[in-house]
Order: sequence, then structure tokens, then C-alpha cells
Amino acid sequence: MEALEEQGLSFEERIAALVDRERLYRDNQRRTRLLRGAHLKVPAASLEDINYKAARGLDKRQIASLATGEWIRRTQNLLVTGATGSGKTWIACAFAQQTCRQGHSVLYWRVPRLLEELRIAHGDGSYIKFLKTIAKAALIVLDDWGLTALSSQDRADLLEILDDRVNAGSTLIASQLPVDKWHAYLGEPTLADAILDRVVHHSHRIELRVPGESMRKVRSPLEA
Repeated sequence: MEALEEQGLSFEERIAALVDRERLYRDNQRRTRLLRGAHLKVPAASLEDINYKAARGLDKRQIASLATGEWIRRTQNLLVTGATGSGKTWIACAFAQQTCRQGHSVLYWRVPRLLEELRIAHGDGSYIKFLKTIAKAALIVLDDWGLTALSSQDRADLLEILDDRVNAGSTLIASQLPVDKWHAYLGEPTLADAILDRVVHHSHRIELRVPGESMRKVRSPLEA
């Protein structure tokens, strides 16, 4: 308060400044909690540090539009596809971090790990509780989609998760497989149709090309 008095502010102005400081502090604390709770694979990834020099087909205007978070507010989805080394996970985490910074909750999962956790939840009776936890997140990131074979139970579980998100939350999927290969990957036609109906419609797409060198070999930590 003394520092504010030294600036020659009136009592009302000092109170307003203190309120702003408290609001900023609480916002920062919330963002920190959201980022910690998201469990991002690359927590330092940020949209500001995307490497546009590598020839991956990234559109700056599309990234800038998505960075506003309007797709999250509209509960739309984002599908990021590309071969190994194209930077899918990094970009997915960058969008997840941006979502946290905008005050929304995020959960990151590698699909193989998520499916394993769902199997455990079936066994110990926590399945419904686990589904509710996932459903509460404004954004879920499903990384490594299409990496492992799915059982009938896995397909049913994915449908449950994605059905809960229709008009309620956004989903970001990162996959080596092009979207037109997802139906074959999911296998069972009826469930595949139902899953894709909930994911592909109302979605944005980023299709990455592999640059001359894998993005994992780029030395700067600020580059995707």
C-alpha cells in the first residue's frame, strides 16, 4: 500500500490497484494449477515458439485463429496428423498449454496409457468415476491415436469418452494415421461410425508433413 501511496494515487485508485493485483495473482495461480493438472508430455511447448521454418505445411493464419481459443469455447475438435518426427505431440501440447493459459482445464493422455487405465478402472470399480473426471475437462488430448490395436472393450470405452464430450468439451487427437485411415483402424464398422461421427464433424485439422530432418533432432528447445 505504501508503494501505491508514493505513486500519488487516491484511496479509490489504490483499492482498485490492489484488487487488480489480487485478481492477477489468482489468475496466475489457477493457470499454474491447470498446467500441473494437465500432465502434458511437453509442458514447455507454446504456440509462440512454433518453428515455421521447417517445411511442415503449417499455416500461420490457422494457428493464429486457433490460438484465440474460440474452438474450445464452441466445443469443437482439433485433429493433428503426420508421420513420426513431424512434431505432432509438441504442437498438441502447445495448444493444450494455450488452453490452460486461457483458464480452461486440460487432460493429456497417450491413448495406449489411457486404455490401460480404463482396464484397471473396470477391474477396481472406479470406471464411472474415471469417466466423469475425463468428462469435466474442457479439453482432452489423445496422443498416439492409432498406435496400438483396439479390443472391443477399448472401442466401447473410447465411444463413452467421446460421447460425453459432444457439445460439452473439446478433443484434440494427435495421430500418425491420416484421418481417412481411422475407420479401418477402429475396426468394428458400427462403433467406428459412431466414434468418428463424434470426432470428425465440427473439427479443425492440421496435417503435418515431415521436414528434411525429424523435429526431435532440432537442437533449440524453443523449436517444435
